[in-house]
Amino acid sequence: MMTVAEWKQTLKAGKLDKKLKQLYGDDADMLVHQKKRYAAALDEFAKLYPQRKQVGIFSAPGRTEVGGNHTDHQHGCVLAAAVNLDVIAVVGFHREGVIRLKSMGYSQIQVQLSDLSKKPEEEGTSTALIRGIAAKFADMGVSLSGWDAYSTSEVLSGSGLSSSAAFEVLVGTIIDQHDNGGKAGAVEIAKIGQYAENVYFGKQSGLMDQMVSSVGGFVWIDFADTEKPVIQKHTFDFAQAGYCLCITDTKGSHADLTPDYVAVPTEMKQVAAYFGKSVLREVSAEQFRKAIPRLRKTCSDRAILRAAHFFAESERATAETKALEDGDLSAFFALVRESGTSSAELLQNLFSCQKPTEQAIPLGIWYSKQFLGEKGAVRVHGGGFAGTIQAFVPVEEAEAYCQCMNQLFGKGSCHKLSVRPLGGVRV
Repeated sequence: MMTVAEWKQTLKAGKLDKKLKQLYGDDADMLVHQKKRYAAALDEFAKLYPQRKQVGIFSAPGRTEVGGNHTDHQHGCVLAAAVNLDVIAVVGFHREGVIRLKSMGYSQIQVQLSDLSKKPEEEGTSTALIRGIAAKFADMGVSLSGWDAYSTSEVLSGSGLSSSAAFEVLVGTIIDQHDNGGKAGAVEIAKIGQYAENVYFGKQSGLMDQMVSSVGGFVWIDFADTEKPVIQKHTFDFAQAGYCLCITDTKGSHADLTPDYVAVPTEMKQVAAYFGKSVLREVSAEQFRKAIPRLRKTCSDRAILRAAHFFAESERATAETKALEDGDLSAFFALVRESGTSSAELLQNLFSCQKPTEQAIPLGIWYSKQFLGEKGAVRVHGGGFAGTIQAFVPVEEAEAYCQCMNQLFGKGSCHKLSVRPLGGVRV
């Protein structure tokens, strides 16, 4: 903990450079940008909460899903990575029994720690997430203090990089580090974030987003046992291999798409229920294939196709991991292309049936394929229906690719990312 002035002097003197490079990469321009960003956040905190003299800085990253599209909610396998876009918070602690958080561009949030019960009127808000996370820590027997914070995020909302998960991990890390001595750790913080999102925020989601943000790095995760997920960290360096990971926001509207997102896990679970199971991971692929003629009597064709996607996609995430371990980019890119085809034809999450003429994701994928030819790979990213696409682009062509995507979808649509080795941290 330091004063705002001490933090700013530390930044200016370069004493945080090593840490910042871990979080954001070695690019000199990026380092300059982050120093200015941190200094601005410190100044804003000082204006908002001048009574807080000692402060800490916390950070949690966004994530990119590399393999395993819509598999986590069925307890499947995923391959994902934390990225160098994050949400940070300058925090001053106290014993006033309240959490106050002001995010750049939004009104201040206040949560009284004396009442951590679920509030139906807060569903879908950041307030609900803070209250839910605090409630879970309190249920664990943690004595909560209170804090004031100013936060700023570069994990763009709706970008497919999981801004909500990054926010949840940020709040969980702050509480765990200060009030719990760090005893919960990354995996438990992820579970706490998911709990807040499911119960307090009112959105049913898998555990991948929170887990990758909390753990950090490039990870393969098996969610067969969600209480004890198997996590394997990997060190493959796409940049060293000559490729850049690019995410493009196709600017499609997420408004009114909740039914589309909800339908995916719901229909997969309908297939699982035919076998007396709650999720598809509890059903074997062979059982599923043999039962397809009978399944049509109780499940829709789309539900069956989506289940077919799950079985292949969960295995594909593991195969992608092995291909990268072997340094076989040709095999990896082939699997990424297979994943994209499966998402389009079986999962059917490239556009919404409610808005059949709005097909920005298919357009972006087709346009990317025209640019890339046989090099690299491209597919839908994240939940789908509207939002982002992911491409692996040769480094020497990344700038031209981003310009191409920005011309199609607007300035600032395309982002070049790097893998961040650290999850939620106190800086």
